[in-house]
Amino acid sequence: MDAVNKRNFILLGHAHSGKTTLSESILFFSKATNRKGAVADGTTVSDYSFDEIERKNSINSSLLYCDYSAAGGSASGGKETRIQMIDAPGYADFFGEIISGIRAVDAAVLVIDASAGVEVGTERAWQFLEEENLPCIIFVNKTDKEGVELDKVLAAVKDTLSKRAVNVSSFDDPDLVEAIAESDDKLIEKYLEGTKLSEEELKTGLRKAVLNRKVFPVVSGSALMDKGISGLLEAIVKYFPSPLERPTVQAQDPHNPEEKKEVSLGQNGQFCAFVFKSISDPYVGQLTLLRVFSGSLLSNTSFYNVNKKSKERIGQIYILQGKEQRPVDSAACGDIVAIAKLKETATSDSVTDEKNQVLFDTIVFPEPAISASAKPKSRSDEEKISGALAKLTAEDPTFKVSRDPQTKETIISGMGDQHLAIMVERMKKRFNVEVELGTPKVSYKETITKNAKVQGKFKRQSGGRGQYGDVTIEISPLESGKGLEFVDKIFGGAIPKNYIPSVEKGVTQACAEGAVAGYPIVDLRVTLCDGSYHEVDSSDMAFQIAGAMALRKAVQAAGPVLLEPIMSVEVTIPDESLGAISGDINSRRGRVMGMEVKGHWQMVKANVPLAEMFTYANDLRSITGGRGSYIMRFSHYEQVPHKIASGIINQYQATKKPEEES
Repeated sequence: MDAVNKRNFILLGHAHSGKTTLSESILFFSKATNRKGAVADGTTVSDYSFDEIERKNSINSSLLYCDYSAAGGSASGGKETRIQMIDAPGYADFFGEIISGIRAVDAAVLVIDASAGVEVGTERAWQFLEEENLPCIIFVNKTDKEGVELDKVLAAVKDTLSKRAVNVSSFDDPDLVEAIAESDDKLIEKYLEGTKLSEEELKTGLRKAVLNRKVFPVVSGSALMDKGISGLLEAIVKYFPSPLERPTVQAQDPHNPEEKKEVSLGQNGQFCAFVFKSISDPYVGQLTLLRVFSGSLLSNTSFYNVNKKSKERIGQIYILQGKEQRPVDSAACGDIVAIAKLKETATSDSVTDEKNQVLFDTIVFPEPAISASAKPKSRSDEEKISGALAKLTAEDPTFKVSRDPQTKETIISGMGDQHLAIMVERMKKRFNVEVELGTPKVSYKETITKNAKVQGKFKRQSGGRGQYGDVTIEISPLESGKGLEFVDKIFGGAIPKNYIPSVEKGVTQACAEGAVAGYPIVDLRVTLCDGSYHEVDSSDMAFQIAGAMALRKAVQAAGPVLLEPIMSVEVTIPDESLGAISGDINSRRGRVMGMEVKGHWQMVKANVPLAEMFTYANDLRSITGGRGSYIMRFSHYEQVPHKIASGIINQYQATKKPEEES
């Protein structure tokens, strides 16, 4: 199919606004399915995973497609249009799915629950679209509900999202005519002169205005009752860009990273595509999802992975209809497809022809906000856990796994408590691995507040060759974020040059292990200024141990303090909850940094220690009656108050004493 006859978009909106039901209605209306599934029954094409069916809401973004024959005179020339859509989740815990999905599409349909109006998730989705500069149609859903007043919903949309949101049902609407005229210099000139714009000028002007984000068409209906679906599909075909008209795609020249280049969009151009998502399918294995921006790719051929600098063979190409993989011979400009069992290619990779390499910007995912220790329940679980976690992290880049070097615990991190709970469920049901979650860990760090100079001498003689290493180091604080700096100022051969790297290795290892509470030591300069050696007994290991001993001793003498991660928190709440939320933030040692009015909502911006945020999701729901939401991201590190730090240090030292005595 020619690229001009393709449209692709992402369905966005607040949780439970009806996105999945709308996708089901579109598939049914366009005869892509012969029966309409329901979220309540767990029978939708989009929400097919066990956790989505159990919870009755979207967790993963799903790919869907249909072919639709629009009414005459459409932008695709009256021919059948291939529509590909991504049904994205609405909960904040799964924003990573939205961020990746947006990179694959040319436009968006923003779904609003008419009975609830513009909600927190609606506004957040709108922010994503503004950042990516994507055209958007607004679908006001659930208009069949009692008490819905469309005029009020539209007024709220104009007030909160954009004044350029306009009902496009009739060119007799003066607001629509004015919005179209304002988007084009020639049209506004005629309009202001009092000349009536022709219907053809209005049609052409409206499409141009939508493509340039000067107008956002509003269509209303009820996905549950299949109302307004025809109007929405007509609007998608008429006003959304084809893959040739999408917003400009910028990339880098991999041989000259400073040079930006614009990707030429075309069916007959050189092949280039972007990998935006991976799926771990229990039957097919790993599925790699990519968006083709230019050229075409045949099944059972190969492409060049620019990120990995290697050529990779591919097998069958699939187009996805929910969980169903339908084989296709090729993928071309505008297609969103899947390829199974790729060995090297991963999310955010750029794939091209080897002779025409371009490098797309990688996807910037939000940092995880919450962590917990994951302990396997049995020996068999222990053997399987690393493989299961590797597959889950490949599928969801907002899910992170690390190993605590002190406690030897596996730490899993995610966007919220719901996110972690779902990952634990997936480990059990997909990979037959059961884990117990422990108390969430805070990534404290240690640093120093003053200079100190100490000697570290390691000397051992137990018959035969001994061990001897002697170093004198001086440590001094560095500004936040500088990490560890090692300086060699040995003169006159006090320590032979071949042992200097061993001293640095010992210092680095000691910094990783901590000196007062078992947390990494950061932001200090370590200057190796003196020492001595023994011609027979000195060794790399002896100087490594001496360096570590000196570092730990020096930190103890340099006014050590603990640092804790401070999170930048944006809490969106109804006006009436403002006082209670401000008080709650203060009780968590947080600082309110500012407030912003968002329609009938207040956005409170605050800095709060991560240690105080682990119960926040539940507490916020309680305080606001379920209406509040928050976004949290790492901001910076700050010194832990002395009283709290003393408790953390004493607890750590108590665990170390038995080891030292033994």
